[in-house]
Amino acid sequence: MALVQIQHQNNKLKSSFAPEKQNIPLVTHIITDNDMGILEGAKLHPVKLKKIFKLLTDPHSSMLYDRHVYTLNKMVQHYAKGIPMKDLVEMFKILNVCADRVEAIPIYEKPILDILKLCSIPFLMEKTSDELVYEQIVVESISQLGYLMRIPTSDVRNQICVTLLNFTSKSGNNDLQKFKPTSLQFNKKVIENSDISETLVKSLALVENDLEIKLKLLEILQLFSKYSAKNCDQMLHVEAGQRICSRLMDTDPSGQLLFRSVDILWNLIENGNKSDLASQLNNMACISQLRDAFVYQMTQCHSHYDRQLRNDLLVIATLVAYQCSKAPFVETGFAKQLTLFATFQEVKSHNALVRHLKLATNHEDFELRKLLFNILVVLSNDKTVISILSEGHLLLALFSFVRANEQKTDPRELSLAQFEEIQLHAMAALCTLCPKMLEDYMTCQGSTRLLLLLEWCVGPEEFSGHGNSFHGTGGRGTKKSQMHYCLRLLRSVASTKDEIILQDMADQGAINQLIGVLNTAFTQRNDQNDAIEIEMQSDILFILSCLCEQDLHRKELFGIQGVDMVIRYLRTDTRLLSSGLGHHKLLLTSIDCAWCSTVGCYVTEDYFLEKEGVFLLFDLLEVCPKNMHNIIIGCLLDLCENPKTVNHILAWRGKAGTTASHLLCELWRQDEIQIGVKRDSQGAITDLRRPLMGQIQADLGVIPLPASCVSQAIADVSENIRAKIYSLFCKMGFSDLPGLSLDDHVTLTIIEKYLDFKMGEVWSETIGELQLENVRPVTPDQEAMEAISRAIEERAVIVAATQQELIEAQKNQDVIDEQEFYAQMRENHRQKEKAIADFTQFVARTSNFQELKAAKEKQEISIDASRMHPINKQGDHFHDVSLPNLTSTVFSGKHVTVNESVKEKNTAPVIKFEPTLNALVDRPLKHYTI
Repeated sequence: MALVQIQHQNNKLKSSFAPEKQNIPLVTHIITDNDMGILEGAKLHPVKLKKIFKLLTDPHSSMLYDRHVYTLNKMVQHYAKGIPMKDLVEMFKILNVCADRVEAIPIYEKPILDILKLCSIPFLMEKTSDELVYEQIVVESISQLGYLMRIPTSDVRNQICVTLLNFTSKSGNNDLQKFKPTSLQFNKKVIENSDISETLVKSLALVENDLEIKLKLLEILQLFSKYSAKNCDQMLHVEAGQRICSRLMDTDPSGQLLFRSVDILWNLIENGNKSDLASQLNNMACISQLRDAFVYQMTQCHSHYDRQLRNDLLVIATLVAYQCSKAPFVETGFAKQLTLFATFQEVKSHNALVRHLKLATNHEDFELRKLLFNILVVLSNDKTVISILSEGHLLLALFSFVRANEQKTDPRELSLAQFEEIQLHAMAALCTLCPKMLEDYMTCQGSTRLLLLLEWCVGPEEFSGHGNSFHGTGGRGTKKSQMHYCLRLLRSVASTKDEIILQDMADQGAINQLIGVLNTAFTQRNDQNDAIEIEMQSDILFILSCLCEQDLHRKELFGIQGVDMVIRYLRTDTRLLSSGLGHHKLLLTSIDCAWCSTVGCYVTEDYFLEKEGVFLLFDLLEVCPKNMHNIIIGCLLDLCENPKTVNHILAWRGKAGTTASHLLCELWRQDEIQIGVKRDSQGAITDLRRPLMGQIQADLGVIPLPASCVSQAIADVSENIRAKIYSLFCKMGFSDLPGLSLDDHVTLTIIEKYLDFKMGEVWSETIGELQLENVRPVTPDQEAMEAISRAIEERAVIVAATQQELIEAQKNQDVIDEQEFYAQMRENHRQKEKAIADFTQFVARTSNFQELKAAKEKQEISIDASRMHPINKQGDHFHDVSLPNLTSTVFSGKHVTVNESVKEKNTAPVIKFEPTLNALVDRPLKHYTI
């Protein structure tokens, strides 16, 4: 204001000397909405909270309790609309002072309650940026609210719970001047960033005897865990799962304790770390509480709400069983009770728990059946549970659903869609349980039931599948889903390779039935099948492989019909392998079926060879991915036990005339490149001491291992296909192989000595292990090992020298071929020069009579020189066959050959004939020779 006055005086001084001008009014201040009186809402006057804090803490006034209460009440009235964020620090200092004194001086309880009520209102911000500036202060203030649970007063604890509920669920009113309440998103954010969740979980131990406060705390934790993963992680950090689950069945007439506890656990599953939660529940106390809660809900409660809560408890128990395989379900008796509840509908029991229990057809009871099957499958990973499942006749209960679906059902029973869904679910559970419970499987006559169901699946009976469940995907309107899981169950049982099971399946006619299914139900082209049909065909081929692998009689049952079926699958178009539908599995199982079901039986082997099976296997070997080479070469190697197979192998020709020997050498080189064997550009040996060792094996070095462990050199035999290629060449021979290039010959020299090199590699590894273990062999053994090492190295030197000779011979042959090529080029030029000379002489004879006479004489001399008895020419009876006065130098005959002297024909322009033109028109010159 003073500056404005000085400026005004200066303007007056200037105006006294300057000519008069029109005065322009200036605005020297700003008129705000407050000056105009148009601000809406109440006005919040500042309060000096530091003075109040000093009043409470100053030694001279700390005993003035009535004055303290009076001042605090005035402060509460002042902040009735909310607390500004900038005053939170001082406010919570005051609150903590009161909290420390309330236990000794109860008069502070009411101010504390009033301040906590103020905290339930969203905090006030003066500027938009206050949410960023004061965020950390708000976070620490919320944390302080949780620490106030230490106050041993029910009203204070109850008010803290109410404050936190309102703070995260209710928005504030904007009825203050210059202040706005924080948003609910901001409130939830500061709740997440604070440690209020941890504090409230720990506070559960303080309110065990106060059911009302405990329910309030659970309500808050239920709300916090519902929308925030951070809150769930904080709660799990202080073992909220164990704290809550261990008190599930505390006395609670209202029933809220169990409901809210289960809801919190469910939120922790959805938003938190499942493994952490499961590990917290993995103890006797929690599993016992889950068992008691589930049994109570199962037997005593019948409302819709109770059934849902029962299913939620079972899901939580399933999570614990899945994450912790050693959870004490057996020790607590929970596994036995679950088995009882899962089987009492199908297997009659006299247990008191299920004597008057019956599951209805409503959705919750239907889901309960599936959940019971599911948790028992998970529990079966523990071997101690298998005996309990066997005693409870679980397989018998599940096999009761393995039957043909009916068209009509009783209204009191499961509907058609429900029966189909639980049928498929039961079969999926049997796929896991049957391999672990083979005795029960045989007791239930599982193979007979499954083959009968399979016969119904391919039979003419009409059935429209609903395909509602996960297991019924792709089977709507057909029996495909039932057939899919029936074959999967047979596959899981056959994969155990139990001879009793396999013999039982074979006795039931499974081999012919499965071949018939492949020949009738899947006769269309493979590229028209979907993923489920491809999987079913793969399952059938795998089952046939398991049945026929070790038994000659079953291979004879497989017979010609089975070989025809396998040949049809071996002709699968390899372009379908990358379709993503499972054709690669189908092709692998086809090769495996050909190997297990055909090889070893002379009848099927001969028919397989007759149907060009070896050619098909080599066709696949040429184009299939690398991960299929091992099984194909293995099958071919076993087929070579039949002496007829080698001729088929040698007769095979692939793309561009590739032979089998060339293809095998190429696969050998590819395998060595992958494992990192050192070779030069021609494929010859570079490391004479380790001619077969790859880079990975070399990097690992020599590791001392016990005698029961396989060393690196031995493991290498099974990790690649080189040993099988060597064995295959042993059957074919190493000489007189067709279609080999120089690289193939070089590679073949290594293949021929593979066994020697591998033996040397094993001995080198043995010597290295002895050196690492500081073991010195006796002198004869030492000399023997040195002699073996030298012999192997000498053989490597011989092989390397042979390879160099082959390379040099090839180079020499290349030089010879090059010279022959150039000689051929020179001969071509010589013929061209001779043709030019002949034409020149021809022109000379036709244009010069003297040349013609000389040529004639030369011809006669040549004729005379060719005759054997030239003396006879002078005899009296000599008859000259040559024509006199013949002016030609060719041998005459009946035909006349006309040679044109013009090299280019029809090069002259065509002249139209006109009588007036001169007859001597220039025309191309022609010579005629007789």
